[in-house]
Amino acid sequence: MAVDSLEHRRSFLVSYNHADWELRRRFCRFLLRTIGFTLLAKIDEVQGLENIPDKGAAILMINHIAFIDPIVVLHVVPRQIVPLAKIEVYNYPIIGIFPRLWGVIPVRREEFDRRAVQQVLAVLRAGEIVLVAPEGTRHPQLSRGKEGVAYLASRSGAPVIPVALEGTPGFPALRFSKRWKQPGAQVRFGKPFRFKRMLQSPGREELRKMTDEAMYILASMLPEHRRGYYADLAHATQDTIEWVG
Repeated sequence: MAVDSLEHRRSFLVSYNHADWELRRRFCRFLLRTIGFTLLAKIDEVQGLENIPDKGAAILMINHIAFIDPIVVLHVVPRQIVPLAKIEVYNYPIIGIFPRLWGVIPVRREEFDRRAVQQVLAVLRAGEIVLVAPEGTRHPQLSRGKEGVAYLASRSGAPVIPVALEGTPGFPALRFSKRWKQPGAQVRFGKPFRFKRMLQSPGREELRKMTDEAMYILASMLPEHRRGYYADLAHATQDTIEWVG
């Protein structure tokens, strides 16, 4: 792990203060608005923003098909969001500066990253929104989700908001390129749900069921060719789910 990533993780600790990051995130949002989504990527459609709470903690759960997926969500949601990302993004040339400025939570994907979990729970305790890709990496179709979303949601009590993304592959691409003549990104925010309160300390089997039930909800919002592992919606259950609102 790079030294800078270690320093970021130590400085974040478990006492998150949004004000410490606000100015930097506003600057990053300015860059996204004036450069990113003017010259490098386009968004055709956004639905369901009314499902984002005006205040309070929430977990955004996205399908991840292209590099820019989290950036699209950061751009269209009016509130500030703290994404999770693989720790390697901190070492990317040039674009690695962006996660450092934003305060993205770096995650070690090959293990249970206790420090990252503590950081996410600190953000949620502060009443903020985190963004998680439960598959752990990009796939053109849904692969089986990892249990992290269920664990974080059950521990925090925060609602989960499924976010379906389409049309992001091929971006970033320079404006006036062939990619810009094709459909742009579409974003759809689903209804929020929670895991039932009796599942605040779920075991391994319960976490697996909770994760799969959440992933089926996300799959139901996607076109058939994106559903992958969760293609057969007839297998979907909602035994662990309670809808918010």
